[in-house]
Amino acid sequence: VQLQASGGGLVQAGGSLRLSCVLSGRTFSNRHMGWFRQAPGKEREFVAAITRSGSSVKHADSVKGRFTISRDSAKNAVFLQMNSLKPEDTAVYYCAADRAYTDILSSSPRAMEYWGKGTLVTVSS
Repeated sequence: VQLQASGGGLVQAGGSLRLSCVLSGRTFSNRHMGWFRQAPGKEREFVAAITRSGSSVKHADSVKGRFTISRDSAKNAVFLQMNSLKPEDTAVYYCAADRAYTDILSSSPRAMEYWGKGTLVTVSS
């Protein structure tokens, strides 16, 4: 099983980045997917999640209106479009796959079954 995240980098405040994550080795279409982030010295926190059908999404209050999660089942990929980036968005961003066929769209890291290695996003002021 592999979750490969990409798209991180250095961007100025107010800029945009698009993160991508591809799931291989497991069926993508039967899993909710999520993005989490971890800043230095802080706990991993929820950013966004999307149901396996793509019909429902959830975003953390801190990113609402700026970040958008989406998925493309044909590509086994989940995306995080990040606009109006702020220095406090600086973190390692992780994509995660929930357990297969779970009903609840969870925002808890403990609920995730598989994790990618993370991609670093740095926002300069």
